[in-house]
Amino acid sequence: MHERERHRLILRAVGEHPVVTVAQLVDMLDVSEATIRRDIAALDDDGKLRRVRGGAEAINPVTSKQLLGRPFFVTKTLNVAQKAAIAAKAVEMCEEGDSIIIHGGSTTYQMAPLLKSKKMQVLTNSFPLADYLIEHSQNSVVVPGGTIYREQNIILSPFESDVIHNFYASKAFVGAQGINSMGLMESDPMIIQSEQRLIAQAEKLVVMIDSTKFTQRSNMFLCRLDNIDTLITDDGIRDEDRAMIERSGIKLVIVSAQQEDDQNTASA
Repeated sequence: MHERERHRLILRAVGEHPVVTVAQLVDMLDVSEATIRRDIAALDDDGKLRRVRGGAEAINPVTSKQLLGRPFFVTKTLNVAQKAAIAAKAVEMCEEGDSIIIHGGSTTYQMAPLLKSKKMQVLTNSFPLADYLIEHSQNSVVVPGGTIYREQNIILSPFESDVIHNFYASKAFVGAQGINSMGLMESDPMIIQSEQRLIAQAEKLVVMIDSTKFTQRSNMFLCRLDNIDTLITDDGIRDEDRAMIERSGIKLVIVSAQQEDDQNTASA
């Protein structure tokens, strides 16, 4: 990512939260800690933010709150082959006439083109996924009310009374920022609130994460491992992570990104 774009995203983050840590910015921008520290120092020298111990804060914070996390246009460029293979396996779990929930994210978004031939009821808070399905498929698409958060391209609302409570799904497909022995992790309480409400409306929870997510960490938990029915990941998963999932009684599905690439090449 270009330095100018990093600086823009850092200023956005510190302008919308009291303090943003170096670790949070490293995760958001997918760059090294040294790079973030240099960026913070440069922006501090320019008088655009205030460097503090372990992070940065805004000189003139904005009044509207946004989500803290990596923007969608960044995440959708990371581990694309792995995400496509994971999405293909997830779509295999969907049956004609099914009712499903898809939470917004770069991995779940990869399901969109594969759902074109399906006829299902889909509840999603992903604005680009809903837009794609309306344009290119015959699926019935339901979106919750709320605010569209442009950076993450998801629709969120702090209010309880909306269409979510009246939607039943056989499966909910979600991603996550990270996972460990305690459960799934996310970066922002608004995202956690949204995902928990969606998960509650589904019989089964299917988690879609690439193998790099097993090394990601956050201080906010979405749910415990025993809430997960199936976890789909790629063959880059480490042995210790595989063992952790299997000990938890979760059905583990491992896909090969190389196989997905080969299939795409053959069909081109």
